[in-house]
Amino acid sequence: MHAVTDWLSRLSGPVVYAVVGALVFAEDALFFGFVLPGETAAVLGGLLAHQGKVSLGWMVLVVVAAAILGDSTGYEVGRRLGPAVLRTRSMRRHADRIEGARDLIRRRGPVAVLLGRFVAFFRALMPALAGVSRMPYRQFLLYNAVGGLIWGVGFTLLGYFAGSAYSRVEGTVGRSLALAVAAVVVVALVVWRARSHRRGSSR
Repeated sequence: MHAVTDWLSRLSGPVVYAVVGALVFAEDALFFGFVLPGETAAVLGGLLAHQGKVSLGWMVLVVVAAAILGDSTGYEVGRRLGPAVLRTRSMRRHADRIEGARDLIRRRGPVAVLLGRFVAFFRALMPALAGVSRMPYRQFLLYNAVGGLIWGVGFTLLGYFAGSAYSRVEGTVGRSLALAVAAVVVVALVVWRARSHRRGSSR
């Protein structure tokens, strides 16, 4: 990762914005998240802003915009190609996890788009799955934008404030976010089951 940081630091400012934005965009639009998680690119962008190579404000804007646009592109891919996009070789290797993501969409609807933004595997797949399931785009866009804003600002600032220790902090925070989101999902399911049980008992 240090080699990537050194390479980026030698590029001009506009090129750095373009490279970081492209990596974040490609994660959701082209499923590159299986290879390079988007938060890594966002953290690197924040680190370079910390080093004075680029502007922090512009980097945050680039990361957030790339996240939202990447998700929207992934949504269109899923909507236009339908279930066929899930039958590619790379997708078949993750059949069980994909089914888990589809089940989350069926149960939680657009909230799954927001939650998926903070789980690496789901982040790369959730937009396409939302398109496959024909979720209304306006509904998708709202939750996509909220998730992209929180995620983009959070991970870019993480890189900025972590400084030279960014790689260690990124792993810790990434795991913490994943655990927090998982806890939210579990609590939501427990509440939903409890309410369903009460409604069934009252009939």
